Amino acid sequence: MKNKTIFLILVLAVNIILLYACSQPETNHYIIYPAPLEESLSQYYKVSVEGENVPVYRVKVAPKEQERRWKAMDDKKNSAKYYEEAAFAYFDMNDEVSITVTTDEEIRSVKILPSSAGIITNTEGKSVSFQIKSPIHLTIEMNGEWVRSLHLFANPFEEDVPDQDDPDVIYFGPGIHNVSNLVIGDNKTVYVAGGAIVRGIIEPDEPFTISSYSGLKRYSPSFDLQGRNITFRGRGIVDGSLCSTHSRFMIFVEGSDINLEGIILRDASHWTIPVRRSDRIHIDNLKLLGYRANSDGIDICNSRDVLVENCFIRTLDDLVVVKSDKGEGETKNIVTRKCVLWNEVAHALSIGAEISEDVDNVIFEDCDIIHDKGREWSLRIFQSDAGRVSNVRFENLRIEETQRFISLWINKSFWTRDEERGHIQGVEFKNISATGNLLNIELAGYNKEHLVEDVLFQNVMFNNKAITIEDIQTNSFVRNITVQP
Repeated sequence: MKNKTIFLILVLAVNIILLYACSQPETNHYIIYPAPLEESLSQYYKVSVEGENVPVYRVKVAPKEQERRWKAMDDKKNSAKYYEEAAFAYFDMNDEVSITVTTDEEIRSVKILPSSAGIITNTEGKSVSFQIKSPIHLTIEMNGEWVRSLHLFANPFEEDVPDQDDPDVIYFGPGIHNVSNLVIGDNKTVYVAGGAIVRGIIEPDEPFTISSYSGLKRYSPSFDLQGRNITFRGRGIVDGSLCSTHSRFMIFVEGSDINLEGIILRDASHWTIPVRRSDRIHIDNLKLLGYRANSDGIDICNSRDVLVENCFIRTLDDLVVVKSDKGEGETKNIVTRKCVLWNEVAHALSIGAEISEDVDNVIFEDCDIIHDKGREWSLRIFQSDAGRVSNVRFENLRIEETQRFISLWINKSFWTRDEERGHIQGVEFKNISATGNLLNIELAGYNKEHLVEDVLFQNVMFNNKAITIEDIQTNSFVRNITVQP
């Protein structure tokens, strides 16, 4: 009798547990991270996901006026004075979500970029609503205001979040943290949690050098990744605003089997992520926002087997650029794909100018360039040194705005270091659409020993019209150009 009673009690308990579990709501298909209390948030935009408020962060961006953008690049000592303010918000999702953005003024028009996302909006008064089905990086422009826009970063859910008690994990939890120079070695993981802001700072007694280029103080990187099997990941923010212009790189990469994923990098004082002398590097779902002189996005130098994907980059200088310094090894097998890019002054997707060693097998594919206000080129190989550039492919690119479209160029420049000039051979432009006011395509070799040759244009459209061979400006040192509609 006693055993039967115990059995009935157990059955009843199991049923109660099952009934309670079934009555609970399913786990949220989105995650929102609270902002640190000390962070000054945007007062212009309000964002909600499934009716729940999302923090909207402020970010400095390059100014609207061309003259001031140029000064931000050229007047390096005063670069930080030239800016306007935009905003961004971030969250995670693993299923379709509804989003509402509200401003302080009546909404007359809305543009959501990239256009390839095909976002359908519903506007009522001061609010616009829409849905997204999967992780994506969007830029929302209201009433024609494109500079002070809202960037929305919808991340996938994280997997295998590191244990903060693991001795091989450097863990930055929610809140604000300061870092001057942190060297990360073999088998280490740096984790910046959602809701965390890690600020780069300069300690009073830090050693420095004087840059021969800018004349400004240079310090060691905020995060210096040196070694093998290193991971830098999370959902939080790394912020460089407390570092003086040109003072330090944000994340320096040198080693092998290194992965960077998920974080937001705001206000780089110099190159945001230089990758040097490295092998097997994966950069995934990073968001880079910089407005100061030489705040390049990702610079890949003398490295091999590098994959950059699913990133958003809006910086003053080059966005994704491939280089090769003398005596530091070849650059080979570089892929950039599925990125959303906003070019302010320099190049969107490029190789050069510094190309002293050979560069081979570089692919830029399936990217959206949503703005290009640069004085340089959207797509370029810029060869002013002695290396050979070969087997390069620009493919499946959607360029919503360009000032200067395509350039393959060999000559001397301000950046020249070598006595000899190089060579460009085997470049393909396939399935590219671009919009602009003036069609600019230039191919220029240096002399009969240093040619631009074997270049294919296949289904390249400008303002919805296929380019022809007559649209391509060449000099006497260009060979074997093919245009296929």
